[in-house]
Amino acid sequence: MSNSHIFLKSGFPRSPLQNGVGRYVCQLQRVTLKFCKNNGSSRGMREFIENDLLQFARENPGVVVYVKPRRHRAPVLVGEYLDGEREWINCRNSTKDDILKWINFIKLQNGPSSSTRLRKMWHTNIPSIQSPWTPFILRHPSDNLVNFPTTEHSTPLDKQESATEKLLEVFRAQNNSEKVL
Repeated sequence: MSNSHIFLKSGFPRSPLQNGVGRYVCQLQRVTLKFCKNNGSSRGMREFIENDLLQFARENPGVVVYVKPRRHRAPVLVGEYLDGEREWINCRNSTKDDILKWINFIKLQNGPSSSTRLRKMWHTNIPSIQSPWTPFILRHPSDNLVNFPTTEHSTPLDKQESATEKLLEVFRAQNNSEKVL
């Protein structure tokens, strides 16, 4: 087992604001687009800002969009959520379509859940040694070699009339009584 979980923040699983119970509340509060005006690795970010940013802002009025030019830096997409968490996505050499996909991805998330180690709501000092139940748990191993159906393994329920057969008899009886009249 790896020890990478030691440096992760831990918390209990929860649905923010019981999202989806009454109505959907977009958890993304603001998006910051950081880019360089001259650097070639920011070309996709600049194209997205020129062509698709206004359309995204019109479609998502609850999300505040900030555009922050900065010199000689790689383009970065920062999403801030209602619970105060931030998610940084490096958009170096990305196309405008890739950036639109990333923005839609962070818009549909509840926050950067991958950076939180989820903990359980309960703890016990003596864990159970029982395993999950399966239908094969109490079977004798010789049953593995039997070709079913057999008379040995049949129960009285197998010999009873099925519900389909009973319904067919009732239907036939009704048809016969209608023909007599």
